[in-house]
Amino acid sequence: MTPWKILCDFDGTISVEDVIDSLLDRFGRPGWETLEQDWRAGRIGSRECMTGQVELLDMSRDQLDHHLDGLWIDHAFPAFVAKTRELGMPIRVVSDGLDYAIHKILGRYGLDDLPLAANHLSPAPPPRQWQLTSPFQAEGCRSGTCKCACVAQARASGAKTLLIGDGASDFCAADRVDFVFAKHRLIEHCRAAGIPYVPITGFEDALELLPRLLDGSLVAEHVRHEPAVANAH
Repeated sequence: MTPWKILCDFDGTISVEDVIDSLLDRFGRPGWETLEQDWRAGRIGSRECMTGQVELLDMSRDQLDHHLDGLWIDHAFPAFVAKTRELGMPIRVVSDGLDYAIHKILGRYGLDDLPLAANHLSPAPPPRQWQLTSPFQAEGCRSGTCKCACVAQARASGAKTLLIGDGASDFCAADRVDFVFAKHRLIEHCRAAGIPYVPITGFEDALELLPRLLDGSLVAEHVRHEPAVANAH
Protein backbone atom coordinates (compact mmCIF):
# COMPACT_ATOMS: atom_id res chain seq x y z
CA MET A 1 0.00 0.00 0.00
CA THR A 2 1.41 3.38 -1.01
CA PRO A 3 1.76 5.53 2.11
CA TRP A 4 0.10 8.91 2.38
CA LYS A 5 1.81 12.10 3.48
CA ILE A 6 -0.35 14.91 4.83
CA LEU A 7 0.22 18.62 4.26
CA CYS A 8 -1.97 20.74 6.52
CA ASP A 9 -2.62 24.47 6.47
CA PHE A 10 -2.72 26.29 9.82
CA ASP A 11 -4.70 29.56 9.81
CA GLY A 12 -8.42 28.82 9.60
CA THR A 13 -7.73 25.10 9.23
CA ILE A 14 -5.93 23.99 12.38
CA SER A 15 -6.51 27.32 14.14
CA VAL A 16 -10.01 28.59 14.73
CA GLU A 17 -9.15 32.07 13.43
CA ASP A 18 -6.50 33.64 11.22
CA VAL A 19 -3.57 34.62 13.46
CA ILE A 20 -2.15 37.49 11.40
CA ASP A 21 -5.61 39.01 10.90
CA SER A 22 -6.24 38.92 14.65
CA LEU A 23 -2.86 40.56 15.32
CA LEU A 24 -3.47 43.30 12.76
CA ASP A 25 -6.92 44.01 14.15
CA ARG A 26 -5.43 44.51 17.60
CA PHE A 27 -1.89 45.85 17.00
CA GLY A 28 -1.76 47.02 13.38
CA ARG A 29 -0.89 50.62 12.59
CA PRO A 30 -2.75 52.36 9.74
CA GLY A 31 -1.92 51.07 6.28
CA TRP A 32 -2.29 47.34 6.69
CA GLU A 33 -5.80 47.42 5.21
CA THR A 34 -4.46 48.94 1.97
CA LEU A 35 -1.94 46.10 1.65
CA GLU A 36 -4.76 43.62 2.23
CA GLN A 37 -6.82 45.22 -0.54
CA ASP A 38 -3.86 45.16 -2.93
CA TRP A 39 -3.33 41.45 -2.21
CA ARG A 40 -7.01 40.57 -2.66
CA ALA A 41 -7.02 42.48 -5.96
CA GLY A 42 -3.97 40.53 -7.14
CA ARG A 43 -1.72 43.59 -7.35
CA ILE A 44 0.79 42.07 -4.92
CA GLY A 45 1.56 38.57 -3.68
CA SER A 46 1.01 37.30 -0.17
CA ARG A 47 4.71 37.54 0.70
CA GLU A 48 4.86 41.24 -0.15
CA CYS A 49 1.55 41.83 1.63
CA MET A 50 2.51 40.08 4.84
CA THR A 51 6.02 41.53 4.95
CA GLY A 52 4.50 45.01 4.85
CA GLN A 53 1.79 44.16 7.33
CA VAL A 54 4.20 42.68 9.88
CA GLU A 55 6.26 45.88 9.70
CA LEU A 56 3.10 47.74 10.77
CA LEU A 57 2.59 45.69 13.94
CA ASP A 58 3.14 47.71 17.13
CA MET A 59 3.45 45.30 20.06
CA SER A 60 5.84 43.98 22.65
CA ARG A 61 6.74 40.30 22.89
CA ASP A 62 4.70 40.05 26.09
CA GLN A 63 1.67 41.49 24.28
CA LEU A 64 2.22 39.08 21.40
CA ASP A 65 2.49 36.08 23.72
CA HIS A 66 -0.57 37.12 25.73
CA HIS A 67 -2.57 37.49 22.51
CA LEU A 68 -1.47 34.09 21.22
CA ASP A 69 -2.47 32.50 24.54
CA GLY A 70 -6.05 33.43 23.68
CA LEU A 71 -6.09 31.72 20.27
CA TRP A 72 -7.34 28.16 19.89
CA ILE A 73 -7.14 25.23 17.52
CA ASP A 74 -9.77 22.81 16.26
CA HIS A 75 -10.62 20.65 19.28
CA ALA A 76 -10.21 17.42 17.30
CA PHE A 77 -6.80 18.22 15.81
CA PRO A 78 -4.74 16.56 18.60
CA ALA A 79 -6.72 13.32 18.16
CA PHE A 80 -6.25 13.58 14.38
CA VAL A 81 -2.47 13.91 14.79
CA ALA A 82 -2.41 10.96 17.20
CA LYS A 83 -4.29 8.81 14.67
CA THR A 84 -2.03 9.77 11.75
CA ARG A 85 1.00 8.81 13.84
CA GLU A 86 -0.61 5.50 14.76
CA LEU A 87 -1.25 4.83 11.07
CA GLY A 88 2.23 5.89 9.96
CA MET A 89 1.02 8.90 7.96
CA PRO A 90 3.55 11.76 8.29
CA ILE A 91 1.92 15.17 8.73
CA ARG A 92 3.60 18.52 8.03
CA VAL A 93 2.12 21.92 8.77
CA VAL A 94 2.52 24.14 5.70
CA SER A 95 1.51 27.73 6.33
CA ASP A 96 1.77 31.17 4.81
CA GLY A 97 1.50 32.40 8.40
CA LEU A 98 3.96 33.01 11.25
CA ASP A 99 6.23 30.29 12.61
CA TYR A 100 6.53 31.84 16.08
CA ALA A 101 2.77 32.01 16.49
CA ILE A 102 2.23 28.47 15.22
CA HIS A 103 4.84 26.98 17.56
CA LYS A 104 3.46 29.00 20.48
CA ILE A 105 -0.14 27.90 19.89
CA LEU A 106 0.62 24.24 19.10
CA GLY A 107 2.95 24.10 22.09
CA ARG A 108 -0.01 24.47 24.45
CA TYR A 109 -1.28 21.16 23.05
CA GLY A 110 2.09 19.38 23.04
CA LEU A 111 2.21 19.51 19.24
CA ASP A 112 5.04 21.97 18.60
CA ASP A 113 7.21 19.07 17.37
CA LEU A 114 5.19 18.81 14.14
CA PRO A 115 7.33 19.57 11.07
CA LEU A 116 6.58 23.12 9.94
CA ALA A 117 7.07 25.28 6.86
CA ALA A 118 6.06 28.90 7.53
CA ASN A 119 7.25 32.49 7.42
CA HIS A 120 9.75 33.49 10.10
CA LEU A 121 8.73 36.24 12.53
CA SER A 122 11.51 38.01 14.42
CA PRO A 123 11.93 41.26 16.37
CA ALA A 124 13.26 44.24 14.41
CA PRO A 125 15.88 46.55 15.98
CA PRO A 126 13.45 49.33 17.05
CA PRO A 127 11.37 48.44 20.13
CA ARG A 128 7.92 47.00 19.41
CA GLN A 129 8.81 46.47 15.73
CA TRP A 130 8.79 43.14 13.88
CA GLN A 131 10.03 41.74 10.60
CA LEU A 132 9.14 38.84 8.35
CA THR A 133 11.41 36.57 6.32
CA SER A 134 10.33 33.67 4.14
CA PRO A 135 12.72 30.70 4.31
CA PHE A 136 10.32 28.50 2.32
CA GLN A 137 9.73 30.83 -0.63
CA ALA A 138 10.46 29.66 -4.16
CA GLU A 139 11.50 31.40 -7.35
CA GLY A 140 8.49 32.50 -9.38
CA CYS A 141 6.11 32.09 -6.41
CA ARG A 142 4.63 35.19 -4.79
CA SER A 143 3.69 33.40 -1.58
CA GLY A 144 5.81 33.51 1.54
CA THR A 145 5.67 29.72 1.79
CA CYS A 146 5.57 27.89 -1.54
CA LYS A 147 3.18 25.07 -0.74
CA CYS A 148 3.69 23.62 -4.22
CA ALA A 149 7.37 23.08 -3.39
CA CYS A 150 6.29 21.38 -0.16
CA VAL A 151 4.04 19.06 -2.18
CA ALA A 152 6.92 18.24 -4.54
CA GLN A 153 9.11 17.32 -1.58
CA ALA A 154 6.41 15.07 -0.16
CA ARG A 155 5.85 13.34 -3.50
CA ALA A 156 9.56 12.75 -4.12
CA SER A 157 9.50 9.54 -2.06
CA GLY A 158 6.62 8.14 -4.11
CA ALA A 159 4.04 8.79 -1.41
CA LYS A 160 0.50 9.91 -2.14
CA THR A 161 -0.28 13.37 -0.84
CA LEU A 162 -3.29 14.71 1.04
CA LEU A 163 -3.81 18.45 1.46
CA ILE A 164 -6.00 19.82 4.25
CA GLY A 165 -6.75 23.51 3.79
CA ASP A 166 -9.29 26.28 3.61
CA GLY A 167 -8.29 29.25 1.48
CA ALA A 168 -6.40 31.01 -1.30
CA SER A 169 -2.94 30.01 -0.07
CA ASP A 170 -3.95 26.38 -0.69
CA PHE A 171 -5.30 26.77 -4.24
CA CYS A 172 -2.05 26.12 -6.10
CA ALA A 173 -1.03 23.15 -3.95
CA ALA A 174 -4.49 21.60 -4.32
CA ASP A 175 -3.81 21.20 -8.04
CA ARG A 176 -0.74 19.06 -7.30
CA VAL A 177 -1.83 16.62 -4.58
CA ASP A 178 -3.66 13.33 -4.89
CA PHE A 179 -6.60 14.30 -2.68
CA VAL A 180 -7.92 17.25 -0.67
CA PHE A 181 -9.90 17.66 2.53
CA ALA A 182 -11.32 21.14 1.91
CA LYS A 183 -12.91 23.83 4.06
CA HIS A 184 -14.44 27.19 3.16
CA ARG A 185 -13.10 28.82 -0.04
CA LEU A 186 -11.02 25.79 -0.95
CA ILE A 187 -14.23 23.80 -1.46
CA GLU A 188 -15.34 26.14 -4.24
CA HIS A 189 -11.89 26.09 -5.84
CA CYS A 190 -11.70 22.29 -5.89
CA ARG A 191 -15.24 22.02 -7.23
CA ALA A 192 -14.59 24.53 -10.02
CA ALA A 193 -11.22 23.04 -10.97
CA GLY A 194 -12.34 19.40 -10.87
CA ILE A 195 -9.86 18.54 -8.10
CA PRO A 196 -10.58 15.32 -6.16
CA TYR A 197 -11.78 16.45 -2.72
CA VAL A 198 -14.26 16.01 0.09
CA PRO A 199 -15.65 18.94 2.11
CA ILE A 200 -15.01 18.93 5.85
CA THR A 201 -16.14 21.23 8.63
CA GLY A 202 -13.21 20.30 10.88
CA PHE A 203 -10.91 17.55 12.10
CA GLU A 204 -13.72 15.40 13.50
CA ASP A 205 -14.71 14.87 9.86
CA ALA A 206 -11.08 14.38 8.81
CA LEU A 207 -10.57 11.75 11.51
CA GLU A 208 -13.61 9.79 10.38
CA LEU A 209 -12.44 9.89 6.75
CA LEU A 210 -8.91 8.55 7.33
CA PRO A 211 -9.79 4.82 7.16
CA ARG A 212 -11.58 5.29 3.81
CA LEU A 213 -8.65 7.32 2.51
CA LEU A 214 -6.25 4.53 3.45
CA ASP A 215 -8.31 1.68 1.96
CA GLY A 216 -8.79 3.61 -1.29
CA SER A 217 -12.58 3.76 -1.19
CA LEU A 218 -12.72 7.52 -0.69
CA VAL A 219 -10.67 8.33 -3.78
CA ALA A 220 -12.40 5.58 -5.80
CA GLU A 221 -15.80 7.00 -4.92
CA HIS A 222 -14.80 10.42 -6.15
CA VAL A 223 -13.37 9.08 -9.42
CA ARG A 224 -16.48 6.99 -10.00
CA HIS A 225 -18.80 9.98 -9.67
CA GLU A 226 -16.63 12.63 -11.34
CA PRO A 227 -17.50 11.75 -15.00
CA ALA A 228 -21.21 12.06 -14.26
CA VAL A 229 -20.64 15.54 -12.83
CA ALA A 230 -18.48 16.53 -15.80
CA ASN A 231 -21.02 15.29 -18.37
CA ALA A 232 -23.76 17.29 -16.70
CA HIS A 233 -22.24 20.58 -17.86
